[in-house]
Amino acid sequence: MTKLKRAKKQPKKQPKKKEYKAKQITVLDGLTPVRKRPAMYIGSLGPDGLHHLIWEVVDNSIDEAMVGHCDEITVELLPKNQVRITDNGRGIPVDKHKPTGKSALEVVMTKLHAGAKFDRSAYKVAGGLHGVGVSVVNALSEYLKAEVKRNNKLYLQEYKRGKPLRKVRPVGKAEGTGTIITFQPDPGIFPEIKFNWEKILTHLRQQAYLTRGVRIKVYDRREETPRQYEFYFEGGIKSYVKYLNRTNAPKHPNIFYVMKEQEGVMTEMALQYTDDFKENVLTFANNIYTLEGGMHLAGFRSALTRTLNSYARKQNYLKEKDVNLAGEDVREGLTAIISVKVKDPQFEGQTKSKLGNTEVRTVVEAIFSDTFEQFLEKHPRDAEAICGKAILSAKARQAAKVARETVIRKGVLEGMALPGKLADCSSRNPEESELFICEGDSAGGSGKQGRDRHFQAILPLRGKILNVERARLDKILANNELRALITALGTNIGEQFDIEKLRYHRIIIMTDADTDGSHIRTLLLTFFYRYFPELIKKGHIYIAQPPLYRIQRGKEVRYAYTDGEKEKILKEKIRGKKKKEVVKKEVTAGFAVKEIGAKEEAASEEEGAVPGTGVKANIQRYKGLGEMNPPELWTTTMDPANRILKKVTIGDAQEADEIFEVLMGREVEPRKRFIQTHAKMVENLDI
Repeated sequence: MTKLKRAKKQPKKQPKKKEYKAKQITVLDGLTPVRKRPAMYIGSLGPDGLHHLIWEVVDNSIDEAMVGHCDEITVELLPKNQVRITDNGRGIPVDKHKPTGKSALEVVMTKLHAGAKFDRSAYKVAGGLHGVGVSVVNALSEYLKAEVKRNNKLYLQEYKRGKPLRKVRPVGKAEGTGTIITFQPDPGIFPEIKFNWEKILTHLRQQAYLTRGVRIKVYDRREETPRQYEFYFEGGIKSYVKYLNRTNAPKHPNIFYVMKEQEGVMTEMALQYTDDFKENVLTFANNIYTLEGGMHLAGFRSALTRTLNSYARKQNYLKEKDVNLAGEDVREGLTAIISVKVKDPQFEGQTKSKLGNTEVRTVVEAIFSDTFEQFLEKHPRDAEAICGKAILSAKARQAAKVARETVIRKGVLEGMALPGKLADCSSRNPEESELFICEGDSAGGSGKQGRDRHFQAILPLRGKILNVERARLDKILANNELRALITALGTNIGEQFDIEKLRYHRIIIMTDADTDGSHIRTLLLTFFYRYFPELIKKGHIYIAQPPLYRIQRGKEVRYAYTDGEKEKILKEKIRGKKKKEVVKKEVTAGFAVKEIGAKEEAASEEEGAVPGTGVKANIQRYKGLGEMNPPELWTTTMDPANRILKKVTIGDAQEADEIFEVLMGREVEPRKRFIQTHAKMVENLDI
């Protein structure tokens, strides 16, 4: 037997260490950092980031208005994705900036953290305090033109991707003063450049309310027939509260309002209660919308709870044996605007979503406590209505607590925490698990048989669920269908909500493509939006897209998800299976609006010749998911390799809130106006 000689083990080659010396240190000058990491400055490269460019320029004009130097702002959407923003403020200075030797206009447009807002002699308060606003817009624009009217002259400088093409120069005469910024976002930065008219109107309307006496004109000149809008509000945020409550019935006629300066903080607040169950409080610091609130909101909430409890006990609305009203009790049905002007605001992040100044909390709390107590004393009927609503809310909260405890206790006693109608998946990993919410037992049965039992769970709902827009939590917990859904989710609801306990990371609404299915889908979206907004924000809610048609030509079977797709399949000359492209479409929470009026027809079959082929096609129109056999439902709607899902997002929370209020609220007149306005857009209305 021959011995095999063992090969000598070769030593492993050590990877060459990368150098780390001074030459590896990179310094990004000018606007280069913005182009390298744009999301750091505007939040994202999606629609929000794109529109943030407009907000940054408009903020500069608003700052001029806040210090009394501007009363008219014009925003124009132009062809070729250009935007022009004009104001009649003082105009950006054009004289020489001694430290740089350049025109002040060029410094402002090309240097980060350069501006007059760091010097309190020019601006007492301002929104764009980081000094990066217009320079960031310049950096992220393929082309930008800055025009300034000063000294009876019109000055001009143009830029390409943030770099000046020529020096600042006078190009003609001009009357008055002001600044004109025209910019074109860089397609190399933004994947899609599409400005949303409604989004822009919503933001500018808000700014006009917050800046009393400023006139804001908006034009859309992208099409042959231009659109225009104009905002001007003498009533300021008091008018804003009235506007927000236009779809609800107020509980009291007088709107509380105060404007007062204390310790260098200008505070303006307005509020009114309605018969609604939700809270709608918007906060602003130097006209910047603080989505996450901050110290001004904390001060307001603390003062509101304390003042109402004190007044209710003084008037004997609350007896000695009664517990105090909780924060959520006094905020039910509340619409309020809190706007503060601060000399040195401390914002969290460049997008300024939260105010961190601790002194602001103390000021807001003191001002609101004093003035709101005076309001209640002066308007006893309004005060009685406000206290009555808060006390009723407290009773409902206690009833909901008892109902929730009963549900939990019954589940334990019966030995099953999950509802009996739920066909659960075997996986206990939430990241891979899916919950399909089906319409009726028929669709639920097909789903249970066709699903992948490892990661797909099925929960059939019977009929149309409760409209939660008109119900408190105690009513929701008393509803069998919603209680089953809440239990299946595992997160609990209300104060006990915990997203970490979510059992499925994909919750898929799977309803029929008819008006009843659209209505059920809208009811479910309303439920998730009002009581589980975090599930939408975290991207856990989806809408399944079942096919409308089954098309068979000989042995070949294809599915069409729209009428257009059906026609396209019928016109194809080459036969053979073509794998459907899987698409995930993102839509806003207002998606259900567009789906209302989907066509409802009995499932039918028809035969017709396919053009150019001579082949007969058998076409079946599905009325409901229950008409599909389990393999068909799996292949077309549930199989991750083939299905189409629409991911529900909240692009604009305020707009989504208003749409749900119009569609699902108590008031009929706003819903009637909505239907009349959008009637011409409906294509497949049931007859």
